[in-house]
Amino acid sequence: MGTKTIAIGADWAPDRATTAAVPWTLWCCVAAVTSVILGAHWDIAWHRSIGRDDFWTPPHVAIYFCGVLAGLACAWLILSTTFDRSRQANTVRIWGLHAPLGAFIISWGGAAMLTSAPFDDWWHNAYGLDTKILSPPHVLLILGVFGVMMGTMMLILGQMNRAERPTQRKLSLLFLYIGGMILVLLSILVMELTFRVQMHNAGFYRVVAVTMIPVLVGVGQASRQRWGATGAAAVYMLVICAFQWILPLFPASPKLGPVYYPVTHFVPPGFPLLLIVPALAIDLLRARFSAWPHWRLSLLLGTAALAVFIAVQWPFSNFLMTDYAKNWFFGTHYYDYGQGPRSSMRRNVFFLTDKSTADFYTRMAMAFGFATLTAWFGLGWGAWMRRIVR
Repeated sequence: MGTKTIAIGADWAPDRATTAAVPWTLWCCVAAVTSVILGAHWDIAWHRSIGRDDFWTPPHVAIYFCGVLAGLACAWLILSTTFDRSRQANTVRIWGLHAPLGAFIISWGGAAMLTSAPFDDWWHNAYGLDTKILSPPHVLLILGVFGVMMGTMMLILGQMNRAERPTQRKLSLLFLYIGGMILVLLSILVMELTFRVQMHNAGFYRVVAVTMIPVLVGVGQASRQRWGATGAAAVYMLVICAFQWILPLFPASPKLGPVYYPVTHFVPPGFPLLLIVPALAIDLLRARFSAWPHWRLSLLLGTAALAVFIAVQWPFSNFLMTDYAKNWFFGTHYYDYGQGPRSSMRRNVFFLTDKSTADFYTRMAMAFGFATLTAWFGLGWGAWMRRIVR
């Protein structure tokens, strides 16, 4: 490579043709990730506001467009690299095909997403509406989406870890964008466990420790940015806020019953978790104590991240239960059509699941234990991502 400037996506192969083609595939994958997140939140709002009326709704089209776009782009990358030996630098070989490893993962993810589409339609026709987010076709879809996202991260990392400083910074920002989108996807998967009425349960904080902390630690570690975890958390919060503020602007009305609340517009997801605060703690402590042994740093990061998250989210959840949060900004006055007048959401009261004070503290201690373990995993995952070059 010498000292030449490397363009975004370049150096997957040494010649000019490949250098010009790779940015197209990379940006297609980033667009695909954006499309699936848009479609997923739109689809959830559709179900909460209208109900399931047809398979070919606009949100479903946006979701499966991700699989088509990312799959075709990476199929082209795999085939063009395989049949041109001059493009095979910094690639892997699988079943006789050559391409960056991320391209193979994305292709599998796109195929899984498209396979889930007829499966989901058949599931609804056979069994009716979903009662949970994690139905079998949705699990296959989610695995496919994760494949596309992780493959896109690996495409970026393969170039970022070899790039010179100016280009590396540009790619790291793109990497943080995908990391934030992973946080958004995880928030969808645990949505049923993280509503505001559950924020005084130890289980809520255990869910955050298991799902969010490893991503914040790992993405921050791999990004090569001083404020990597904070950047990913900021992307997450901005995306959720955008849905929170934009979706209610569009009219919608229920087509299924029973209707317990008169919905007149799309129901947004709710105000985002305050993940930017533990992300700041992670970045500050990781920079200050980076020389510590892995296990000590994991204990520090996991404990501190969860502690500061509890310190801000617990009182903030109290605020969300007040009339001051019933406005367009915080949006606690939005309810889906299936929420009856006696539900905890409608009554603005916490739904407590811990059986006693002792049970609460026992489960909270478990949450801190999980936070340490997931921080340890995040550090290892981040270190591994820093070594990806193809």
